[in-house]
Amino acid sequence: CLDFEGELAVVIGKTARGVSAENAMEHVAGFSIFNDASVRDWQRHNSQFTPGKNFPGTGGFGPFLVTPDEVDDLGSQRVQTRLNGQIVQDQPVSDMIWDVPSLIAYCSTFTELRPGDVISTGTPGGVGEGRKPPLYMKAGDQVEVSIGVLGTLSNTVAAQG
Repeated sequence: CLDFEGELAVVIGKTARGVSAENAMEHVAGFSIFNDASVRDWQRHNSQFTPGKNFPGTGGFGPFLVTPDEVDDLGSQRVQTRLNGQIVQDQPVSDMIWDVPSLIAYCSTFTELRPGDVISTGTPGGVGEGRKPPLYMKAGDQVEVSIGVLGTLSNTVAAQG
C-alpha cells in the first residue's frame, strides 16, 4: 500500500538549537519539495510511523533548492500532488497546521539542527489512505509534487525489487 504525500521541505543553512520561532527563518538555507511516499501497511505494524517511511527509494526530494529571498510569499505557494496527471492534493502552505518557524523552533528544542538537515513539513489532505476507496500508487504510476515557485518533483513508481 504505497501512498503519496507531497510536502514542503525546509533545508537548514545555519546551526539551530533552542531557537525561537521569531528567529527561526534566519537558519533556513532554502526550500525544496519532498514526496514522502509511505508504505501504509508497514505504518500499521505499531504506533510508530518509522517503518513505513524508510523503504529504499521512497523519499523523493528536489529538484531545486530555492533560497528564501526567491520566495515572495511562502504561505501563498500551493502544494499540489498529481497522480497520473490527476490532482490528488492541493492546499496552500499557509493552511499547514504548523508554520515553518514553529516547526524549526520545535525541532531545535530536542535536537541540534545543522546545515543540510531537512525538515519535511507534513502533507495536505487528500492522501490515498484517507480516500474511499483508498487510492494507492502502483508500479508505472507517475507522481508529481509541485509547490509554486519551487518547481515540480516528478517520480515514476517502480516495483519493489
